[in-house]
Amino acid sequence: MAEQFTWGSSRLALRFEWGEDAPVRVAGIVRGDRATGLHALPLVEVATAASGHRPAADRLAHTRLGELLRHTGHAETRTAAGRVLTIEQAAEGLHATTAIELLDAADGAIRARTTITADTVQVLRSVATWTMGFTRTGGGDHDDDFAAWHRVNGVSDWFGEGRWARTPLRGNDFPRLSTELAGGDHDPRGHWSATSDGTWSTGHHLPVAGVETDGLAFAWQIEHNGAWRWELGEDLRGGYVSLSGPTDTDHSWTRVLHPGESFTTVPAAITAGDDFTGAVAALTAFRRAARRPHPDNAAMPVVFNDYMNTLNGDPTTAKLLPLIAAAANVGAEIFCIDAGWYDDSGDWWPSVGEWRPSTTRFPGGLGEVIDAVRGHGMVPGLWLEPEVIGVNSPMADRLPPEAFLQRHGQRIAEHQRYHLDLRHPAAINHLDGVVDRLVAEFGIGFFKFDYNINPGPGTDRDADSVGDGLLEHNRAHLAWLDGVLDRHPGLVVENCSSGAMRMDFAVLSRLAMQSTSDQQEFTKYPPIAAAAPIALLPEQAASWAYPQPGMNEEEAAFCLVTGLLGRYYVSGHLNEMTDAQRTVVAEAIAAAKTLRTDIAASTPHWPAGLPGWTDPWTALGLTAPGGDLVSVWRRGGPAATELHFPHLAGRDVHVTTVFPAALPEWKTDWDAATGTLTVRSDGAPVGARTLRLTTSK
Repeated sequence: MAEQFTWGSSRLALRFEWGEDAPVRVAGIVRGDRATGLHALPLVEVATAASGHRPAADRLAHTRLGELLRHTGHAETRTAAGRVLTIEQAAEGLHATTAIELLDAADGAIRARTTITADTVQVLRSVATWTMGFTRTGGGDHDDDFAAWHRVNGVSDWFGEGRWARTPLRGNDFPRLSTELAGGDHDPRGHWSATSDGTWSTGHHLPVAGVETDGLAFAWQIEHNGAWRWELGEDLRGGYVSLSGPTDTDHSWTRVLHPGESFTTVPAAITAGDDFTGAVAALTAFRRAARRPHPDNAAMPVVFNDYMNTLNGDPTTAKLLPLIAAAANVGAEIFCIDAGWYDDSGDWWPSVGEWRPSTTRFPGGLGEVIDAVRGHGMVPGLWLEPEVIGVNSPMADRLPPEAFLQRHGQRIAEHQRYHLDLRHPAAINHLDGVVDRLVAEFGIGFFKFDYNINPGPGTDRDADSVGDGLLEHNRAHLAWLDGVLDRHPGLVVENCSSGAMRMDFAVLSRLAMQSTSDQQEFTKYPPIAAAAPIALLPEQAASWAYPQPGMNEEEAAFCLVTGLLGRYYVSGHLNEMTDAQRTVVAEAIAAAKTLRTDIAASTPHWPAGLPGWTDPWTALGLTAPGGDLVSVWRRGGPAATELHFPHLAGRDVHVTTVFPAALPEWKTDWDAATGTLTVRSDGAPVGARTLRLTTSK
């Protein structure tokens, strides 16, 4: 006789079941008054050297120990932020504790971790944070239900971040195999998996994804700044998703546990909704509730950065002073001096690491420039790439060899940089000293933390495996960030990584904002900016607005719209613009300031569908307290497009232009019956507008 209980909230509850001959499994979900039975798999999946899979496979799921685990207890505890359900299980030589967190402020999502404690020596090869079936039970062959599901996932590249697609599951990825004809209960062995590569947690696949069918969708995020894996699979009874940190198969990760020792997985969050957009809305609420508290979370001051399509890593006093005056004139609140400020050689890339101001670039000292920033009423900021030491940096010889990631006793070098190992106290002391000195000496209130190399699978120094060394370094990196913010609670820190090669919630739960791309071609930026809120909060998404003096009015407005529904992040040769051009930039910044409160409380949606890389029309919508906001970009193609707002269907809607006010308004037509807004541009084939939709009281 199976035992069961349901735990969660009115928005998302999980039904767990187990028995004397079965492990704890998620057997269903309840949302409001709707209960849905789900294909039930073991909640905990563990592969060790002594106990692998059944059948043999390289999956996270279908492990022998996962099947052998048995329920030994469960309990709920109350925290300041919400509730935590702890489920205890035991099997041959180990105990598994799964902690499931539900935040009061975001009760449509759960966050999970699993801890394995050894009774006998265990060599861990993979431990999934979370495994559950997603196909529905309740009649008929599961094949019919599986065939109705789609995978929704994104991939990235430098200059091409966040390219999302919706793909049917049944097809080439999951054909109908009929493995049951082999005799006995033989599940298929395949899967569709996404993995990270080294420390670029979003360098290709994204740790945020989902599955969707008619009336039900799940979304998830793996909260880790290093190696991870999520997989979709099918067995004879249904489809499942499994989420994990590093594994032996993908990341050369093993961990040896001696009796009494424990290992805890990286956290992951899971949400459900009527569709993928609804599941992302629940994930958005969770991200807000789970972020580190900081004054910047709602203040969102406008940042001017001198790098993108402007100084490009070549700052000098002569170049910066007129830019500082122009940035202040248009309303910027933070001015960040980007790469090169520390370099005397003229080759800033391999010289990073000591972080002492250049004397050749700033004849009167960097302090002269910083004083100018402060004198114009802005907060001074600096670019740092803290985790690396350039091969030409004096710090490469001053720090001990053990302070760097290594393989077989040699420091790992990548693109003329060595990588610090933040498990080592000398590395931490160096970085703490740099940050504390710059804050104390120059009053720096903003740092752009960049990260431009990937050292690969990890380090074999003082670790059970290279993947294990990397995992502990990753965790030490997060602890270092916490320490910086504990010492400097008002400091605003941007996360950057060759654009967005490390754009995960482990880092973004701590830092204020995220550079969404290094994309320098302004017409290619809209799909990046529009898709960004799938992976992070809208108010953290810093998509560059870099108008240039040589642009026409529509092109400049296009650039300025690109960042408007996020954290406003400005660049461009403002000092070389005409007064009229600077007035337009000032208008955009003023608009951004009026939108901050709405953006910080908004929920994203995509009224033109998931942004496509070459789509002629792209749109990002935000549902906010002051009404829906939508940015719309046209890149050629037909003169009109249809945008869908199903949540506004049946209501009268008034459309106004937020920005730009000086250019001709685009024509709009609202169909209340279908919730469709037709937007028409009869002007230039390249243009953009940000609109507000308000409904009648």
